[in-house]
Amino acid sequence: MSRNLLVEGLSDAMGFVGGALIGFWVGRLLDWNIFASGYGNDSIGGIVLVGLGGGLGLQVARRWQAAQQAKAKTLNEESDEV
Repeated sequence: MSRNLLVEGLSDAMGFVGGALIGFWVGRLLDWNIFASGYGNDSIGGIVLVGLGGGLGLQVARRWQAAQQAKAKTLNEESDEV
């Protein structure tokens, strides 16, 4: 069970960080600098993109985990029938 928790935690982390990085780079393409001094519209927009990217990346990772678990369950049921 601890292996499953490790895999789940690592895939959650990779999904979140990967999504946040995608959000960061989309913000950079739009010239929205999250590290700009003050909290102007460009800075807030970049921060929002990083947050949305991280959340979406986490959701993608969780959906991947669910698909892997369903696939493993199906394989286990098929092997039990044989």
